[in-house]
Amino acid sequence: MALANYTELVSTIESYLARDDLTSIIPTFIQLAQERMTRDLRVREMLKVATTTATSQDGTVALPSDFLEMREIHFQANPVYTLEYQSPDLFFRNGWTDTSGIPCYYTIINDQLQFAPIQAGDLTLQMLYYYKPTYISSTEATNLYITNFSDALLYASLAEAEPYLMNDARIQTWASMYDRAIGNIMKNDLGKKYPNTALNVVAR
Repeated sequence: MALANYTELVSTIESYLARDDLTSIIPTFIQLAQERMTRDLRVREMLKVATTTATSQDGTVALPSDFLEMREIHFQANPVYTLEYQSPDLFFRNGWTDTSGIPCYYTIINDQLQFAPIQAGDLTLQMLYYYKPTYISSTEATNLYITNFSDALLYASLAEAEPYLMNDARIQTWASMYDRAIGNIMKNDLGKKYPNTALNVVAR
């Protein structure tokens, strides 16, 4: 059975559940499934690069609207200014938040990045971060999840459906299949980052 877009996913869910009277609630199952996958997945397909300007004497920059988690952050300069993350409580105790200079640290407060020391001039900030994909729906036919991880999305949707249907016996079945799919996705992603070969040390 094809599973490449929203319409096909809805049809597949109806087939697996052997129900044709869930038209109004299936979109909720799919929405909840995507929320679950967004919490569980951090893979290379979800990486994005963003560049912006950090204005002089303003120690804050708004996070991208689709931001989930930071992978790497630096100011583009010569040399590059790499930033070290600090938890908010430590950040405001480090003694640098009210000084001006080359930023060394950052933290995240709500939807903003904050830097310390505060940059003395305009700087170009580059972030590598995990982003939240646009969710599929009746108006958004495809997205990252259904294109790359359609099995996990299906299992998550079915796991969300069974409590609504009061079919407790099937909840664990779909949850187990979802967990296995997510585990395989994460394992494969790790394999793509690090080659499965021994490192050779060449003497010079």
